This record gives sequence, C-alpha cells and structure tokens, in this order.
Amino acid sequence: MLKLALIAVGIAVLCRWALGKWPWDYLRPPSTRSQAIFRARKLLAVGQRASRAEIIAAHKRLVAMVHPDKGGSNAQVHEANAARDLLLDELPEEGTLP
Repeated sequence: MLKLALIAVGIAVLCRWALGKWPWDYLRPPSTRSQAIFRARKLLAVGQRASRAEIIAAHKRLVAMVHPDKGGSNAQVHEANAARDLLLDELPEEGTLP
C-alpha cells in the first residue's frame, strides 16, 4: 500500500514538473471568466490572437446583422456589445509588452 502511495505522489510531482499543473487541476471546470471569453470569441467569430481592429470589425458585422432595424433584438445587440467589451478588456495595453 505504501508503494502505491509513493508511486501516486511521484506521478503527481512528475506531472507538476512536466506540465506545470497538478493532476487534479485537470479535473476542475474552466473558470467562469474563461468560459465567458470563449463564448464571446465564438459569438464574434474571432480567434484567440485577434487584434483590437479585428474584434471591432467583427462586432460591427454582427451588430449589422442583429440590429433591431434588421429584424434582430435589443438583447442581441447588448450581447454583442458585452462580448466586444470583454474581449477588448482582455487585450494587453498598447504601451506594454506582452
């Protein structure tokens, strides 16, 4: 039994050393912020490395489709605005290095 415990500890330490996370960290669901960012990227159809200009252009395209004058709703426009704001907040400051 002690052998199994030592092997489990060794595997956990090896995982932490090689992958940077403890094995039980992989069992946790992603944080709600990362889920919101994922949904915002999906809604605006932009990639993880999208620039400020790409995010704004994608937002304009989406709002043009879901605007109430085009048959959309206010809720859809608010959702698009929230997605844009969230993704723009995630971008690094323009004056700082990544």
